[in-house]
Amino acid sequence: MILLRRLLGDVLRERRREQGRTLREVSSAARVSLGYLSEVERGQKEASSELLGSICEALDVPMSELLREVSDNLALAEAVSTVEQLEQLEPFAPAAPMQVTNLAA
Repeated sequence: MILLRRLLGDVLRERRREQGRTLREVSSAARVSLGYLSEVERGQKEASSELLGSICEALDVPMSELLREVSDNLALAEAVSTVEQLEQLEPFAPAAPMQVTNLAA
């Protein structure tokens, strides 16, 4: 199962790292505990919309942009999951050999 909170945490962590910032810096700017922000980034806690807004503001990232990236990652993960499920299916084999008859005769 694909967890939205994990995808969201991955994007938040990537954005923070791109900026060269520490968890401590972002947690202070967002006014959220360092431990809680860490759990959000690791996909262990669900962030409320208010908390997510504070984190986005601290990262100077529009929430719509963050959610768009999460949505794109979710679509990709769903596609990969579908392909993996299809690969696990047994190939189709007809129950009996097919017979070819000459209809022109």
